[in-house]
Amino acid sequence: MGKMWWHHVCGAFLLLTVSLISFTPPCDGGNILVFPVDGSHWINMKILLEELHARGHNLTVIRAATSWYIPEKSPLYTSITIQMEVGMEDFFEVYLQEQMKAQREGASGLTFLKLTKDFLSMISEAHSLWCEALGQMFDDDKMLKMLVDAKYDLVLTDPAIAPGVILAKYLKLPLVLNVRWITSGEGHFVLAPSPLSYIPVPGSGLTDKMNFLQRVKNMLFYSIILFQQKFLVGPSYDAVCDKYIEGGCDVVSLLQEADIWLFRSDYVFEFPRPTMPNVVYIGGFQCKPASPLPPELEDFVQSAGEHGVIVMTLGTLVNALPTDVADEIASVFAKLPQKVIWRHIGGRPTTLGNNTLIVDWMPQKDLLGHPQIKVFVAHGGTNGVQEAIYYGVPVLGIPLFFDQYDNLLRLQERGAGKIIQLHNLNGGSFERGLNEVLYQDSYRQNMQRLSRLHRDQPVAPMDQAIFWVEYVIRNRGAPHLRTEAYKMPWYSYYSLDVLLVLLTALTVIFITIVTVFRFLCCRSRRKTKAKQQ
Repeated sequence: MGKMWWHHVCGAFLLLTVSLISFTPPCDGGNILVFPVDGSHWINMKILLEELHARGHNLTVIRAATSWYIPEKSPLYTSITIQMEVGMEDFFEVYLQEQMKAQREGASGLTFLKLTKDFLSMISEAHSLWCEALGQMFDDDKMLKMLVDAKYDLVLTDPAIAPGVILAKYLKLPLVLNVRWITSGEGHFVLAPSPLSYIPVPGSGLTDKMNFLQRVKNMLFYSIILFQQKFLVGPSYDAVCDKYIEGGCDVVSLLQEADIWLFRSDYVFEFPRPTMPNVVYIGGFQCKPASPLPPELEDFVQSAGEHGVIVMTLGTLVNALPTDVADEIASVFAKLPQKVIWRHIGGRPTTLGNNTLIVDWMPQKDLLGHPQIKVFVAHGGTNGVQEAIYYGVPVLGIPLFFDQYDNLLRLQERGAGKIIQLHNLNGGSFERGLNEVLYQDSYRQNMQRLSRLHRDQPVAPMDQAIFWVEYVIRNRGAPHLRTEAYKMPWYSYYSLDVLLVLLTALTVIFITIVTVFRFLCCRSRRKTKAKQQ
């Protein structure tokens, strides 16, 4: 009896194994060329590369010699280093300090104009630097031969900076985008129908519910994006395309030709909007169940008891807040019964309490996944917001620049977070905001609801991302998922030519009918007059 039972178990196991293999699409390890963006963008690109490497794919990463996040040597990939005159870390540091200084001066029309001017100038210069670096690559015959001889299966790139998009065109390779941002803002706006009546433009600070004046504001912000692409960013890339790409090209068209968009968002976070078949939503793909904390950190967290712990970090780009702001935040923390873990680089605040642990680095995801964490004080970067949703931790947001206000606004609209803008940040406003998020149960309940919705998916976001990368390798692209609408002139896209022809035909028919009736009426009148005479 025991032997028969064992045979049944072995047979069932063998059948299950064969079934799983038969339902898994075959994909030999691909040869992937990766052109990432440095900084926080590299953090989530690296997580995707780790999974691709674990599944047997060969990776080559193009990096700048001045990169501050992307190492030259890695067990994950082989690197190709290109020269750049300016390091992006120093480049952004100057801009960010100026941005914070301007915001602290107060919200006004002049401040807005200054921030917009500085942002557009910084963006234009950054793209120009990368275009120069790309031109040097194309002028290096040895490097080009190496890239061609490597026989890559596809290019994986973050199109916030577009050299990878142009390189894919030059090498005639399928293109997969790890994307939320493109050269001129949010990716959907060049890819899918985007009615400005209910789709807020990044930077506008609007939601999908807009009154008339807000729609006017939304239109104005969209015009800034068009200006940025047409006059500040586009010309730099157009020059590279005209010089090195046969027949020329433009960045927007190249983006629209991409095979797959791995979009770092989902509709738990984003406002509902039209999309396209080649967009795969992978928001939160970097998230996974939390790992145990280091023993010293676990002891500190547990020492908080029933009061719990507050975690604060303002991301990878901000090394230090202004001294007066840091001191006021520290004094508020010192009053609380909770313990605080604060990633703070810079001068130690003079008002720091015994309940606050200052660190240079923290295992953010593992902390957010710990049941003792009560509130996440954050700047609103995409990665941090997605992680807060995944782990169900309410957010007190202090947006500093870029997309951070818009990200936090999506949480605030859903009752899962609260925003304090930098020009309103002081001890009083910070204490009120923190106590509200800490002690109003609705914040945690709403965030945990978002967490449940986000996790309730048939396929995990990371598995989605890997499947579609391998899909492009297996099928040498995915052109059948791309619409032909991008090749239509604007008047055809909106059917204005059809409407004009139909209106013309209707007008001709109407005029003909009126003319016939007038002719018949006049003829009838002439006959009547003739009879009377």
